[in-house]
Amino acid sequence: MSAPALRRLVRAAPLRGVSDRPLCGSGLKRKWNSLLSAVMGNSSCHNALGIPAAKGPHQVGCTDLMVGHTVQGTFFRLYYPCQTSEGFEKPDWVPCREYFNGLADFMKISRSLSERIFNYLFGSYKIPAAYNAPFKPGEKYPVVIFSHGLGAFRTLYSAICAELASQGFVVAAVEHRDESASATFYYKERSEAQPKPPGKRENFRPVSDNLEEQWMYYRPLKTGEREFPLRNKQVKQRADECIRALDLLFDINAGKSVENVLESEFDFTTLENGMDLCRIAIMGHSFGGATVIECLCKEVRFKCGVALDTWMFPLDEEMFPDVKQPLFFINSEKFQWAGNIIRMKKLDSAFIPRKMITIKGTVHQSFPDFTFLTGNWIGRILKLKGEIDPHIAMDLCNHASLAFLQRHLSLNKDFNQWDHLIEGKDDNLIPGTNITIPQSSM
Repeated sequence: MSAPALRRLVRAAPLRGVSDRPLCGSGLKRKWNSLLSAVMGNSSCHNALGIPAAKGPHQVGCTDLMVGHTVQGTFFRLYYPCQTSEGFEKPDWVPCREYFNGLADFMKISRSLSERIFNYLFGSYKIPAAYNAPFKPGEKYPVVIFSHGLGAFRTLYSAICAELASQGFVVAAVEHRDESASATFYYKERSEAQPKPPGKRENFRPVSDNLEEQWMYYRPLKTGEREFPLRNKQVKQRADECIRALDLLFDINAGKSVENVLESEFDFTTLENGMDLCRIAIMGHSFGGATVIECLCKEVRFKCGVALDTWMFPLDEEMFPDVKQPLFFINSEKFQWAGNIIRMKKLDSAFIPRKMITIKGTVHQSFPDFTFLTGNWIGRILKLKGEIDPHIAMDLCNHASLAFLQRHLSLNKDFNQWDHLIEGKDDNLIPGTNITIPQSSM
């Protein structure tokens, strides 16, 4: 999301009229309504927007799992093939107002103002998965761990995660607690001297009344602080969090008891022996793409990685030779620059598969769900949409990813029908990159 553009929009538009006089009462209401009309285009456009349903043969369920209530615990949203979606609600795309507040802080805009705009723009949207629907047994599903980008959180890539689940994967979308998420939470224990306040609202009900929500928001750079040490420390923590999530799935698959800190109707024991833990991949966007590379270096159980529009800055180049698994870079046309691509190219190998494609007409935010939830005008202003139809771009990303996963996880699927996409053979793809790299820099 383009923070400066949205900041300009929400700061200027609702507060002043055409004559630049302050508005109040009915004048403010008219101006506010005009802003919302401009933002969304019209009501019919609003109704047409939404996160697309998954297209695979399986219905998709999702649930949340938090193991360990402290900040060192593990927290992710799990997507999986489910038995039925009938009678199960689809969860809100943005789970609660604290996440809206986090997005506002990340973009340096007023919480009170942005909450109204965000709630209007995005508050009614649902994730295309049935919350707590029963797991579908009968086969062992390969596993993908997904890492979100800077300023995001676990629910914002549901189009990708739900599609993978519909195609027969179990996907754990980690919510990072390295202060790179716009918002996340954990719990602390109340002391006996601090009983639970009567009537206190809690967004997520913990299993114990002695636990109290603690929210963690995005930490911006401090004045004079160098960015690399912070981001490098964060990417290492992110990789550790992804590995802990994988460890947890190993425990669940082995039938070990796991205690969900959150009250949940989902029975995790049904996942026993339901995952193929010889076939595991790591996937992520932007900062999550850097996390993919860090994870491949640290954990051999990840057999391959898919890195979406990766931000290479946080990584130590010294660790690149330690990445021994196949890696697939899927880039947008508008985000990348020479220095970033040069660092990707340093991972090239004559012996280990390294692939790169670029999707024409895309921007950095063509990978999160935002691209489906704004009309063309506001989407272009906020750089949430590129020139390509977002459904076409997402299909290309998902199909290329599935083909790569089949190839390097040795899956018995039909995803090889999209093998040509891995090579960039499509009218909407560029093999490699659209960025010109000076020969002297390689």
